[in-house]
Amino acid sequence: MMTTVEKCDPFTVESQRLMDALSSALAAITGDGGRTHFRMGDVTGLRAVWAIARNGAGEAVGCGAIRPYEGNEGDIAELKRMYSTGQNPGTGTAILNFLEESAAALGYRQIWLETRRINLRAVAFYLNRGYAVIDNYGPYVGRDDAVCFAKALG
Repeated sequence: MMTTVEKCDPFTVESQRLMDALSSALAAITGDGGRTHFRMGDVTGLRAVWAIARNGAGEAVGCGAIRPYEGNEGDIAELKRMYSTGQNPGTGTAILNFLEESAAALGYRQIWLETRRINLRAVAFYLNRGYAVIDNYGPYVGRDDAVCFAKALG
């Protein structure tokens, strides 16, 4: 089935359902639902995007967001809350491509993100899509359980 991705309102029932599913999945993998460094309001600004992926039947099957990363000159977007239900192969890549294109259109030059080292699928996903490991930034400095990535936007 074909997957489409579109910018959406992060406060919809569908968005909240996907966020809850993501938090449950992360808690099962890492012991933490991952909401500590994210507020839904962070993805409602002018240079932020909340996106939902839909399958061919129109069902929401994934989500992700970019927001401005604080503490830089405005050229870094931070990727947050990437999630796919796993129902449609390629959903994660479709979301990531959409968010990278959106970030470039908004004038960002790089995307940064953090995931947990123990989340081996996520680590492999980002490495396989051109992201490079960087020094931990911001709230992740000094956290051995975290691994941070960056990708230059072309």
